[in-house]
Amino acid sequence: MTRQVNCGGVLIGGGAPISVQSMTNTDTRDVDATVAQIAALSEAGADIVRCAVPDMEAAAAISKIKPRVDVPIVADIHFDYRLALAAIENGADKIRINPGNIRDDAQIRAIALAAKAAGIPIRVGVNSGSLEADLRERFGGPTPEALAASAARNIARLRKMDFEDIVVSVKSSDVRESRDALKLLATCIDYPIHIGITEAGIGERAMIKSAIGIGALLLDGIGDTIRVSLTGDPVREVAAARDILTSLNLLPGAINVISCPTCGRCKVDLARIAAEVSEAIRAIERDRTHAGGEPLTVAIMGCAVNGPGEASHADMGVACGDGKAALFKNGTVAGTISESEIVQAILRELRLLI
Repeated sequence: MTRQVNCGGVLIGGGAPISVQSMTNTDTRDVDATVAQIAALSEAGADIVRCAVPDMEAAAAISKIKPRVDVPIVADIHFDYRLALAAIENGADKIRINPGNIRDDAQIRAIALAAKAAGIPIRVGVNSGSLEADLRERFGGPTPEALAASAARNIARLRKMDFEDIVVSVKSSDVRESRDALKLLATCIDYPIHIGITEAGIGERAMIKSAIGIGALLLDGIGDTIRVSLTGDPVREVAAARDILTSLNLLPGAINVISCPTCGRCKVDLARIAAEVSEAIRAIERDRTHAGGEPLTVAIMGCAVNGPGEASHADMGVACGDGKAALFKNGTVAGTISESEIVQAILRELRLLI
């Protein structure tokens, strides 16, 4: 188990639930636009939101943004350590620094002292695209070994400065490279780890790439907080991250919908039913996540081959026949309903379980 840090009230590591992060793509200096996007991310289920801080005006904007949002704000800092100091002064809940872009020990020490005084963590964020030149040369490029060495070296720098509230990330756009680097790193540190596949791309292919990379690490017990990096609307990142956690039963209060792919035996419009249920439960799921309930499984099955078995093993579900379905609850048949009643019956029973 990793150590635990506190990011604006959200605990990371130490057995805390895995938190979902995203990053705004608005101009942070545009306070109204940034607040609106953070609100949308929070509504979608983001626990922590990162904002770019490219200049002093953006750093100052944090003090105007924070009173209007309900999630912790992470200041994303590159090149100029003074931006980190200004972001801390303006109320950032965590600072993300890139070791490849801020290398001077005196500058890192100034950030560490300010963060310690403010009681906020620092994320050491290593990326393959900005790896330090000496490590790139020594290892022949941004190899897993080079990425892990960068993270370990920069964690050691902060520790020598008596700073311990550290989160670390090592990211590449290559799935295997990211996984291998973090597996190496996880063997030699106990600091909480943020995981993701950086610059994954756009659309379904990017989601699949992220799911493979993040899921493989989570299955190995690596990862305390995650971000799915997608080009475009960041709200989609949050939905994808929550779906990854749900598929592994790692999201408190999640509702995992399983449904069969259908075949010629199916006598109901199962695709419509599954789609309507999946969409309708998102609001219920958000409420359950905030309450910290146990994950639930809902089975929507199309015929008698696997349907009764899957439905009886789920917390609730249906096994459909010709225009009707057997409704299962906690492993037993609770009744028979018509096809037109299935969606509302599932939602009604889910609300009773909550």
